[in-house]
Amino acid sequence: MKTEAVFYYKIRIEGGEMPKARNPNREKAFEIYKKHKGEIDLVEIASQLNLAAGTVRGWKSKDKWDEKMNGTLRKNMERSKRKSENKKKANAEVIDQIIENPDLNDKQRLFCVLYVKCFNATKAYQKAYECSYETATVNGPRMLGNARVKEEIQCLKQNRLNRELISEADIFQKYIDIAFADITDYMEFGTEEVPVMAVYGPVKVKNEETGEEETLTRIVNTAKFKDSLDVDGTILTEVKQGKDGAGIKLADRMKALQWLADHMNLATEEQRAKIEKTRADIQRMQPEPVPEKEYKGIPATMVAPVFAPVLFDIKEKRHTEYVFPGGRGSTKSSFVSLAVGDILRSNDQIHAVIMRQVGDTMRSSIYQQARWAIEALGLEDEFECTVSPLEITRKSTGQKIYFRGADDPGKVKSIKVPFGYIGVLWFEELDQFMGPEAVRKIEQSVIRGGDTAYIFKTFNPPKTLNNWANKYIKIPKETRLVTESTYLDIPKKWLGKTFIEEAEFLKETNPDAYENEYLGVANGSGGSVFDNITIREITDDEISGFDHVLNGIDWGWFPDPYAFARVHYDRARLRLYIWQEYTCNKRSNRQTADELIRMGITGNDLLTCDSAEKKSIGDYKSYGLLARAAEKGPGSREYSYKWLQSLREIIIDNVRCPVAAQEFMDYEYERDKEGNIITGYPDGNDHMIDAVRYATERIWKRRGE
Repeated sequence: MKTEAVFYYKIRIEGGEMPKARNPNREKAFEIYKKHKGEIDLVEIASQLNLAAGTVRGWKSKDKWDEKMNGTLRKNMERSKRKSENKKKANAEVIDQIIENPDLNDKQRLFCVLYVKCFNATKAYQKAYECSYETATVNGPRMLGNARVKEEIQCLKQNRLNRELISEADIFQKYIDIAFADITDYMEFGTEEVPVMAVYGPVKVKNEETGEEETLTRIVNTAKFKDSLDVDGTILTEVKQGKDGAGIKLADRMKALQWLADHMNLATEEQRAKIEKTRADIQRMQPEPVPEKEYKGIPATMVAPVFAPVLFDIKEKRHTEYVFPGGRGSTKSSFVSLAVGDILRSNDQIHAVIMRQVGDTMRSSIYQQARWAIEALGLEDEFECTVSPLEITRKSTGQKIYFRGADDPGKVKSIKVPFGYIGVLWFEELDQFMGPEAVRKIEQSVIRGGDTAYIFKTFNPPKTLNNWANKYIKIPKETRLVTESTYLDIPKKWLGKTFIEEAEFLKETNPDAYENEYLGVANGSGGSVFDNITIREITDDEISGFDHVLNGIDWGWFPDPYAFARVHYDRARLRLYIWQEYTCNKRSNRQTADELIRMGITGNDLLTCDSAEKKSIGDYKSYGLLARAAEKGPGSREYSYKWLQSLREIIIDNVRCPVAAQEFMDYEYERDKEGNIITGYPDGNDHMIDAVRYATERIWKRRGE
């Protein structure tokens, strides 16, 4: 009977099980890898042993071949072996001790062993007696009242302490370590600025101030674990690697704090003093108010003369809406950022929202501009700037400056101010928004409550006059003040010698570009090929009703891009909707086809392609796509352009299709030296236009359409 009991306890305590047979090729594979000092392809090893490459890769990872070669795993294995042997020895001692006690039955003995392992009477009783949880909750605590069981448990506990050289003070200290553990002891976390990636590499954007191409970046959250040799792993209850990444879990701090409160008699004098000091520190930890400096408003030396009347106008609340079209270096954004800070400092019930069309661009642009303004006003001690969330908060009042992108309407509507109301709304790069209707909806959802509101709008005028923002400022409105500015209105010492020289150089080499970029002149007047363009959002509800969807492809590699366009033609209303696009450089036919499939293109969707690349069309067909060559002929290009011009409206979603929107709006007739328009449609920067022409080929070839 005792022999059977001993065997039973060993199985339950040690958890032993029969090992599986090891594949002999596993060691052979490692020997080959080691022979070549790790400089051999795993596929080659698999080939030599007639195995799958995945099998060898799995062995390399699980058996830690590299660690074995470096000698680190051997030390860990030796340490683990010693630990395992000590554990087995300890378990054997426990078993021998408990079997020698004739006053307990087998179930009671097992209960004592399990209780010493987990110190949970319910769990120990449930495992020992194999009963329900309800029964264990009643009988487990009752078992602890058994004098013989209690005596045996105390003896087992003392032996465990002696064996592991643990004192009561050590146990108390361990609970202190758990209670006051800090996650930063184990990992470092924060934010990091990384490039925004597209299918063809980092996204490049034009810096409006310098005119140079820069890599678009965004802020991401980062978390990095510290090395296991540098931290106390005994406080960790879990380290796991899942589909969402690696994670760690600290022991329960609240339970540890409760245990300390219940066992203060076990603490040493030093430990009691530490806990009492911590309690006192917590009670004293109250945020101290930040004394505010005397604020005297925006210094006159920081406002360009062109904006001085506007500053007075804002102070007098003469208008509600302030629009600032201006060229590069006109300091319009600097002025508005100062005005926003001044308004919040002067009215403690007002909050502000600053917006751009694309939210990912806020961190590196307008957020930095707002921070500059706060420092320039001498208010850096009064405001706290955070990146997660992207906000600026006035410490004494709780007023906030929120930063939002119009590409996520949910985040705009979800803004709930803690008090007061949103009284400042700033649209930076107004021309990039979806049009006047979209802007109006944002104004209505954001500006609510309060007697005073300020709406600011800044932008560099686009080249084409038919851009909605250029038209917008021409419409008179009683509550709107429009102030145009250029770098010529700004003190030269503010801009610097280099800025002035670059502007003058462009003036000499490309007068049209200088006029648009530096003077803010929409100088594309009279030459636009398409006067029927409407830039606005095309909603998901609209797309769900599209029943005449057409697809076109213009082949390209570099520098000419590959261009795909997806459109819907409303025959009854003579409207064309451009609602999906894809462009790239240096992508194979296989790669572009995979991207189209990912976008939802199936083998049933007809793709009308530029006929110049028959091989590419053949490749697409071999991939299961329904590709056909466009039927080019004499005059077909001119006719297709005229058809597009004849449409009542070409609607383009510039968020879904930014390249198409830019091409159609910027596409202009060429001019001679005297400025006269040259007949014919220019060739160049029209790849999306060509894709649209191919997509609609079967329509415009029909007479009368």
